[in-house]
Amino acid sequence: MTEHRTSDSATATPAGAAGFVPALEGMRALAAIAVMLTHTAFQTGQVDGSVLGRVWGRFDMAVALFFGLSGFLLWRAHARAAWSDGAPPPAGRYYRSRVVRIMPAYLVVAVVALALLPRSTPPSGSTWLGNLTLTQVFVPYSLTDGLTQMWSLSVEMLFYLVLPLAALAVVRLRGRAAHWRVPVLLGAAVVSLSWAWVGASLPLPRGVNHHNWLPAYVPWFVAGIVLAEMVFAPASRYARVRRVARRSVCWPAAAVVFAVIVTPLGGPVTLDTPAPWQFAVRIGLGGVLGFLLLAPLVLGPGSDRARRLGSGPMLALGRWSYGIFIWHLVVLTAVFPLFSIVPFGGSFVKVTALTLVFSVAVSALSYAWVEEPARRALARHEARRSAARPASSAASQAAPEQVTVG
Repeated sequence: MTEHRTSDSATATPAGAAGFVPALEGMRALAAIAVMLTHTAFQTGQVDGSVLGRVWGRFDMAVALFFGLSGFLLWRAHARAAWSDGAPPPAGRYYRSRVVRIMPAYLVVAVVALALLPRSTPPSGSTWLGNLTLTQVFVPYSLTDGLTQMWSLSVEMLFYLVLPLAALAVVRLRGRAAHWRVPVLLGAAVVSLSWAWVGASLPLPRGVNHHNWLPAYVPWFVAGIVLAEMVFAPASRYARVRRVARRSVCWPAAAVVFAVIVTPLGGPVTLDTPAPWQFAVRIGLGGVLGFLLLAPLVLGPGSDRARRLGSGPMLALGRWSYGIFIWHLVVLTAVFPLFSIVPFGGSFVKVTALTLVFSVAVSALSYAWVEEPARRALARHEARRSAARPASSAASQAAPEQVTVG
């Protein structure tokens, strides 16, 4: 009887093969709140050399989860096409959806932060340009108040840009040759760890950090990409991985990996620059962390934990999670003077609660007034384009897409 259940578990359709996975919305919400927590902890002086201080500081590893989610959700169409020997998805619609998903709400936040937040000197023209175009990671000293977390969004946008090129690089690995895709992708992730040393050798201007560039975070994206490949591969190929993912071992293992990253092996939690080997360790383990957190949700057929993450409240927070991510530092900056709280002077619980409540409120408005209207406008545009094409072309459109960031 036990063997029969194990076999069924190994061959059941993974939840990640569906067009929409509710549990991923809840996981995205938790990641956005974790990023907010690490910033409120830092701004209230909780991030220090103590064990708890290092834990708060390492909640920034939620970015690995964001990148893994993007890798999984955006690579699914390419993985499905490769393992079924079908046609790859069109790039035009993909690029339009990424721009409309990211830029409207982001531009509102950027203008508010640059124009309204108090600062000792007004932002320079290069700071405005870098932040409005999401190229701030290449512009010296342009990570400014209220927008410092946007380095990761800049990395994400670059990933969106090169993803079709990466898919093209492995396009011949399809059908019978598709079994080579995961080894090639993992090999690319391992090679990318050398960026910790290669980037450090580049003659970059002061105020530009190679740690904030896309090559540094390839393993975090690949964690999700590999999961997408496993979802659409024949059930027998990665049966052992699927069985492990469906047991209650992945998240405890993720906790162990996180504990290792919290140690000095993962580098400093302050603004000090890590040694190249520390940065490489953190990035490599971050990829493992993202894989372990996402695998049970996408490789399994569903569980009680997945259902809780896909509950109504978590779905709502998931819809607003992008807004929470892009707005929370603006809100945090305003919380201190509005409530007469001294930065770096404690009051962690109070500051966190206030920041969370107001961030969720602003994010809900951002979703209703900016994000959702932009999405609907794009949907109408795509419907008009599809109506103008032959029926066969319209039928080839990809399945409904799940939101991929924040």
